[in-house]
Amino acid sequence: DYFYNEYKDQGHENSTWNTESPGWVLDKLSILCLKIFHMEEQTKRDDVTEKHIEICQQKLNVLLQQQIDLSISYHELLEDYKSGKKVIKLYRQMKMYNDKNLNPELYKNSSTR
Repeated sequence: DYFYNEYKDQGHENSTWNTESPGWVLDKLSILCLKIFHMEEQTKRDDVTEKHIEICQQKLNVLLQQQIDLSISYHELLEDYKSGKKVIKLYRQMKMYNDKNLNPELYKNSSTR
């Protein structure tokens, strides 16, 4: 809501949309941070082979580059909203897995009670 309220009036007729909202990008970045944390742990283990550490270090390097790239893209997206190059849309998550009316596992089980 913050980003939508901040940039909702910045667009113009030539503005384009982005495939993801700033919130979705931040969600991806937070997941990426968790992956980085755990992969880095793997590179510091002393109960594994050097090959394991080498493979994990290579993966960590890729994750770190992804973090840089995604962070840059996030900042560029905000600049595009500020300039009106892109127009922001507000999407709401519609989670089905915990909804007893939409998740077949939940509504099947509730009807047998």
